[in-house]
Order: sequence, then structure tokens, then C-alpha cells
Amino acid sequence: MAAFSLKVNADVHTVDVDPETPLLYVLSDELHLRGPKFGCGLAQCGACTVLVQGEVVRSCVMPVGAVKQREVTTLEGLGTAENPHAIQQAFIDEGAAQCGFCLSGVILTTKVLLDKTPKASDEQIREALSSVLCRCFTHTRMMRAIKRYQARGHENSVLDGHTSERDVRE
Repeated sequence: MAAFSLKVNADVHTVDVDPETPLLYVLSDELHLRGPKFGCGLAQCGACTVLVQGEVVRSCVMPVGAVKQREVTTLEGLGTAENPHAIQQAFIDEGAAQCGFCLSGVILTTKVLLDKTPKASDEQIREALSSVLCRCFTHTRMMRAIKRYQARGHENSVLDGHTSERDVRE
């Protein structure tokens, strides 16, 4: 066991766990976050997706000891129920979630893609999301939500979840 200081969703947490413990277990069991989910445990489905320093990471295979002082953002870290991030609002507006199991993977992967490539084509979006397994078949609604977010000029949104595109416009 070792004490680790983790910065998750802009808050610093100290946890005492084995350094080889998957980050997912620390996020769910120690910090009680429910955005990233256990799916396959092999980094194949994307249900456990988080951002580490703004990059997509499968938390089920990332040892917490490898994270160290790097910023971790989960789906909860993008926005709140009262003030959702623009991409979360687009998914709400389009009714693009059914069971919600894949949302961490879909939303966080899309956000990183569009932050890097704001005018990504449909093909580029589909390619980026090809590693995220969704069994509900809401792909059409998800794509509409992604296109809605993309059309709104998402570059005005802030990753830390404290300012949404709506806040910037108002």
C-alpha cells in the first residue's frame, strides 16, 4: 500500500492503495465516481474511459501509480446536472443516451477528437469511436448529438466543467 495524491475533476484526493491498483477501482471504490464503468477489464470496450492530462485513457488497465500528479477528468468532471458541459447538453437534447454504459467512452473520446480536430468529418468521428462498444444502438442519436456539439463551436467550452459554452455566450 502507498499513499497517492490524485487530482481528479479539479479536486485533490489522497488515497492509500497498492500502486498497481487499476485507476478505475480507485475512481469508483475510493472516490465513488460512477461515470467510468467496469466493462471488460481489458481496455477493449471503452466503458472505463477517462482523460489523463487531456488524453483518452482506459482506466481499467491504467495502474494508479502511473497517474501520479497528472490531472484526471471523468465524465462527472465535465459538468454538473445543473450546468452540463456543452457536449453533455447536446446528448441530453438529442436523447442520445439509453443505458448510459458507454457514455464515458463516447463523450470523452469525442471531446478530445473535436478539441484537436474541430472540423472532424463523420468518418473521423466514427473512426475515433470505433473502439467504444455500445450495445443500445443509439448510434444515430449519438452522431446527431456530436454534430450538434460540433456545430455550436465547442471550442468555447472549458474542460474543467466550471464554464460551459452557454456561460461563455451569456
